[in-house]
Amino acid sequence: MKALAIEHSKISYFADFLVDLAAISLLPFLLLHFAPARVHAGLAVAVLAGLAAWSLVEYAMHRFVFHGIEPFQRLHGEHHRRPHALIATPTVLSLAMIASLFWLPATLLAGRWYGSAATLGLTVGYFLYGVVHHALHHWRARSAWLRKCKRAHAIHHRTPQFNYGVTMAWWDHAFLTARKDS
Repeated sequence: MKALAIEHSKISYFADFLVDLAAISLLPFLLLHFAPARVHAGLAVAVLAGLAAWSLVEYAMHRFVFHGIEPFQRLHGEHHRRPHALIATPTVLSLAMIASLFWLPATLLAGRWYGSAATLGLTVGYFLYGVVHHALHHWRARSAWLRKCKRAHAIHHRTPQFNYGVTMAWWDHAFLTARKDS
């Protein structure tokens, strides 16, 4: 099925960014418009919690799913073999995973407003991850931070058991999977 293919045309590859951007543009409006005013301050905290949760989700998905569970390991291996190809998680799959594995449990645990706000934070993290990961493979690094990320990610592509974090190295240091050039 074409919608679940990991290699994308330019249109479908960049459409994923637009879908994510639409979600993170629309959700704050919906939350502020429909949520009771008494929960607005808590919504900001929930967004930050979702963004923080994304950093761990990014690390865990990359380490334990993309490098540990078939068929994801095989599919992700294709990205390692062809790092400049337009390979990414299909939009429909990422939306389904965010909804079922994060929004639903967050909503059941914290309620509709806080669960949706936390999901907004997670989605912002996912969007930023997508932009940074694309930049690592397709852009010339002009900032010191992007050069540092690019070096760490290049090490990951050479030695896949290290440097799972794409947007931040914190969890790699915490779980002893960080590696610098030797």
